[in-house]
Amino acid sequence: MSDKKSPIRSICVYCGSQPGRDSAYMEAGRALGKSIADHGLRLVYGGGTRGIMGGVASGVLSNGGKVMGIIPEFLMDKEASRHSLESLSELVVTTNMHERKHRMFEESDAFVTLPGGIGTLEEIVEIMTWAQLGRHRKPMVFANIGGFWNPMMDLIQHMAEEGFIHTAHLVKPLIIDRVEDIVPAILAAGNPADESDEAVLSKL
Repeated sequence: MSDKKSPIRSICVYCGSQPGRDSAYMEAGRALGKSIADHGLRLVYGGGTRGIMGGVASGVLSNGGKVMGIIPEFLMDKEASRHSLESLSELVVTTNMHERKHRMFEESDAFVTLPGGIGTLEEIVEIMTWAQLGRHRKPMVFANIGGFWNPMMDLIQHMAEEGFIHTAHLVKPLIIDRVEDIVPAILAAGNPADESDEAVLSKL
């Protein structure tokens, strides 16, 4: 668990391994990476060096920051090249997706979701589910670039109104439109978690 003096040390970023159709998505990835580095924080992410994932990592590394990539063996040639992975500060190769997701949670003090596809959505929804179950209180952010996540927010509101999010007060992701506001908002929110990551993972 992070110490009380510096509750936020590492930020996990979920995002697409493709660039998307709007160039604003890649620009947001690189800008977020730069902001993470400028604030002296470490990036934890899925290890890909292509698409938005690559943009975030490049933004951190090119500004002197540290990057931990966590990637399953079977995705190393799909989401990255083995040569490009050598540029990361630290690389963790897992045997499967389940191990990857748990390690990313364990290494991170906050979560940011940039535009992406089904895999990106699945990752942040799992983190939100764990929050709903009371297993963590780490900050969660939807980087709402160009309103990308508006349909998701509408769906969550609809589910809550229909009575299917019984502990909605525990699921409070921050919805932030401007990339430059994301890291300051996370630092302001802090990490009020009072359990160690090991204790959390043992309950999942």
